[in-house]
Amino acid sequence: MNMKRDPVKAIFDLKQFGEYGDVNPSITDSATYTFMQAKTMTDVFHGEQEGCFLYSRHWNPSNKYLADAMAALEGTQQAWVTASGMSAITAALLQLCNSGDHIISSMTTYGGTFAFLSNYAPKFNIKSTFVDITDLEAVKNAITPNTRVIYTESMTNPMLQISDIPKLAALANEHGIKLIVDNTFTPMIIQPALLGAHVVVYSMTKFVNGKNDCVAGAICGTDEFINSLIDVNSGTAMLLGPVLDPLRSSSILKNLHTLHIRMQQHSRNALYLAEKLKEEGLVVSYPGLPGHKGHGLMKTMMNPDFGFGGMLAIDLGTGERAARFMELMEMHDVGYLAVSLGYFKTLFSNSGRSTSSEVPKEIQDEMGLSEGLVRFSVGLDHDIEATWQRIKHCLDMME
Repeated sequence: MNMKRDPVKAIFDLKQFGEYGDVNPSITDSATYTFMQAKTMTDVFHGEQEGCFLYSRHWNPSNKYLADAMAALEGTQQAWVTASGMSAITAALLQLCNSGDHIISSMTTYGGTFAFLSNYAPKFNIKSTFVDITDLEAVKNAITPNTRVIYTESMTNPMLQISDIPKLAALANEHGIKLIVDNTFTPMIIQPALLGAHVVVYSMTKFVNGKNDCVAGAICGTDEFINSLIDVNSGTAMLLGPVLDPLRSSSILKNLHTLHIRMQQHSRNALYLAEKLKEEGLVVSYPGLPGHKGHGLMKTMMNPDFGFGGMLAIDLGTGERAARFMELMEMHDVGYLAVSLGYFKTLFSNSGRSTSSEVPKEIQDEMGLSEGLVRFSVGLDHDIEATWQRIKHCLDMME
């Protein structure tokens, strides 16, 4: 990884003033934009004029400010922001794939992504093969002449596997296909584009925004790819229209400037809890633990300033035990029994019955997803020892 590039500096180096010099850029409250000359409007429609705004489904200043910040964060030439993480994922995939094409995806992936690839994309004759993304030979063997994309997550949901992005990128390049990486779990910690990924997608709903007060996504890539994505004649994002509201863009942009501090605290707290849970004899999955299969690999790719992230999982064996434990934790103020992640409070859910419920039971079994797996998104607690004591009390009540 190019450790000379500091993502925090890249974001803070952006000088984004409002039109009156306001320190927060002005919020765009307009769906359409004026032109002084008719030719300029024509040129914008044809993609021949940069720096002008046409219609907010295409670009607006608020969304451009946030997109530029996300591109700076990831080290890509451009970015585009969307109304949800799923719209970022689906728009990126559909821009690269046509009827008859093939996608290779990590078997362990967000349930909505799995459902799109397994159930929805086949309507357009786009088929997918799901593999263990940590088995590079399996990925290689799945490649066919019509494969267009390898899709994975930096840290997979919910099993917390670590994808070898440089080797997957090399494999993709060797066969002339694109590597798309969802980096939702590990912003600032891993920068997939610098490791060779062609496109990086986000659910900004999660850690990037950090407040669970909106739904949003982002697509980061080259000038060529982003321009194709928003082309008025053939761009998937332009024609399907998953535009992010400018008010939300402005809010996320402000929150982005505290992301580095938040990721450090999420990581510190998650590591502390993972170690304590391990000491209790529980089956714990956290990449920051030396016993995790992806620990060594992640260390070669990560920015060590931000730790191993805020996500961990434990296996309680059965869905009933998982449910009881989560109910106790909510009752004793550990956090909230809720889906999603990246919030300042700890969130926990039983993945097989919630965010991965779209994945068929036989595939859950194949990926090793226990019905008793509880996924934690560890919050920003100041006194993590006190949080641990509450968790320990809940574990004792389970006996």
